[in-house]
Amino acid sequence: MNTQNNIEHRTAILLLLITAVLWSLGGVLIKSVTWHPLAIAGGRSIVASAVIWLYFAVILKRAPQFKFSFNQIGGALCYMLTVTLYVTANKLTTNANAIVLQYTAPIYVALFGAWFLKERLRTIDILTTLVVLGGIALFFLDKLTNDSLLGIIVALLSGLTMGWMALFVRKQKDGSSLESLLLGNLLTACIGIPFMVTNTVPDSTGLLYIAILGAVQIGVPYILYSIALKKATALEGVLMTMLEPILSPLWVLLALNELPGTMSFIGGAIVIIAVLIRGVLGVRR
Repeated sequence: MNTQNNIEHRTAILLLLITAVLWSLGGVLIKSVTWHPLAIAGGRSIVASAVIWLYFAVILKRAPQFKFSFNQIGGALCYMLTVTLYVTANKLTTNANAIVLQYTAPIYVALFGAWFLKERLRTIDILTTLVVLGGIALFFLDKLTNDSLLGIIVALLSGLTMGWMALFVRKQKDGSSLESLLLGNLLTACIGIPFMVTNTVPDSTGLLYIAILGAVQIGVPYILYSIALKKATALEGVLMTMLEPILSPLWVLLALNELPGTMSFIGGAIVIIAVLIRGVLGVRR
């Protein structure tokens, strides 16, 4: 039984890593689409909803089960906030700032997980949180415009909602976690539709990017994410996807030549290294 559990756990970690690679495409694609941030969020969520619904119909061979429980609604709302805040942050500040600050989520998972999930808070979690907070402080030492400062604040909020999304999804490990993410996409689509119809529609290339964002960047990855969190802890669910904040700014740099400020770069490196070390030690344990 232990061997089977170990195999399932390792498979879950692999799925989380694949998820991170696909998620990392978001920054460069979002910045390549000229459209209102909420229109982009709504458009890709329409596509993602179709992908997830197809997964239910073809693979699971059943209809989604919307129980509208506290955990299901909580996960859906946190998902909606996470994706809309992230898209907005990408339009206001650099992708590196947006994605790295979103990955402050482990702080909230570690701090609230002990109470919400009854998962033990370790000393290393507290130390990681303190180091990450120090890294975040460096972001505010760069010379910031009003927009970029607002972008940093929005990105930090997306980290908070991402952390709680992981907690709510983990809470539903034996229930309707994927339905929660599908409901979150439907809510995001509803919020985005007014902005889609009142702003100029992107050209064919922009619409292609929206389709890729919906299907490849969030549709398939969130299916893998919900599967993985049935065997991985909520903290691992955030930590093992830390490949995303490493790859996402790299794609943006290569495609758009966008670089963060010096202090933001140092702060981001501190955040990523601290969380990665915590993730490796957690998996080895």
